[in-house]
Amino acid sequence: MRILALDQFSELGGGQRMLLDLLPAIRSRGWEAAVALPGDGPVVERLCAQNCTIFPIDCGPYSSGRKSAGDLARFAGEAPRLARQIRRLAAQFQPDLLYINGPRLLPAVAWARPRVPALFHAHIEVSQILARRLAGVSLRRLNAHVVAVCHEVAKVWQPLAARNRVTVIYNGVPRPAGTYPHGPAGTRIGCIGRIMPEKGQRDFLEAAAQIHKALPDSRFVIAGAALFSDANALSYEKEIRNAAAGMPVEFTGWVSDVYAAMAQLDLLLVPSVWQEANPRVVLEAFAAGLPVIAFRAGGVPEIIDHGRTGFLCANAEEMARLAIDLLQGDRTRLCEVAAAARERWRRDFTLERWQDQMLAEMECVTEPRA
Repeated sequence: MRILALDQFSELGGGQRMLLDLLPAIRSRGWEAAVALPGDGPVVERLCAQNCTIFPIDCGPYSSGRKSAGDLARFAGEAPRLARQIRRLAAQFQPDLLYINGPRLLPAVAWARPRVPALFHAHIEVSQILARRLAGVSLRRLNAHVVAVCHEVAKVWQPLAARNRVTVIYNGVPRPAGTYPHGPAGTRIGCIGRIMPEKGQRDFLEAAAQIHKALPDSRFVIAGAALFSDANALSYEKEIRNAAAGMPVEFTGWVSDVYAAMAQLDLLLVPSVWQEANPRVVLEAFAAGLPVIAFRAGGVPEIIDHGRTGFLCANAEEMARLAIDLLQGDRTRLCEVAAAARERWRRDFTLERWQDQMLAEMECVTEPRA
């Protein structure tokens, strides 16, 4: 099978990590894959390291999160050119399947009418009405199959796709590569992820302030950066750094080895406030045996069984109260929860399980229909 993967970013986000994890499994099956994407971000370097065929396309850049009216107008103007590029690539590469890794590519692919089975990987919800309608028209025109990363995301895409064309496949993550040394003495609490309003670093700082009052030896880590380098994200990062002034908060920047970063922590907080679906960082914490407290947002409650594999809360105040209760005194419960979470990862969220499910779905999508 020949697969042409289309990605809307060359910066390294969760969806791009999943694509990079999928490609080795595709090759191990004896299939051939090429990736078309815009820009020259870190994903391009990683694709080159995998000796993957790369095609450049024009898509963006646009701000992350909700799109401005200017973004939408520019997108509409650029879509015909992107459609022509995709049509040429399909004619050149002759794929058996188009794998579409990002909703902003859907209109151009539908416009290109490549006459090839299409699989769209839905990592997030689409909240803006116009964007949602456009995605729905595109999916139906392509008769594309949708893989949603959780049931919460599937609920959004089910009405937009053709009937019975949505499957839920939870993400999977690799096991830690080895044993990592633990961090320095004292309690260290972290937040790992792209710095942007949706990831909730402001709420993390609010919770951190309350935790530090109760646990004066506690220290805090914000790992991540404004990866997509848009003005809104950079402005938000500046606000967060200013708000953390005078607090025992370390900013590590982007971390290349998330498991090494997690080994320095006693507790992970995930205060995502919007569009969180099936976050890798929670699954990685499960694999690492790191206890998690997360906001009850999006698909997170599908992953975390409150009180058994992690903890769910509604806001920063509740997050702080949970953290204080868990960290004061005997931490046996934290160890028990971390062990249960790691067992859940072994059963449901390993990289190998996810790869097998994705390849099986690709085979199903390309099978001739009676």
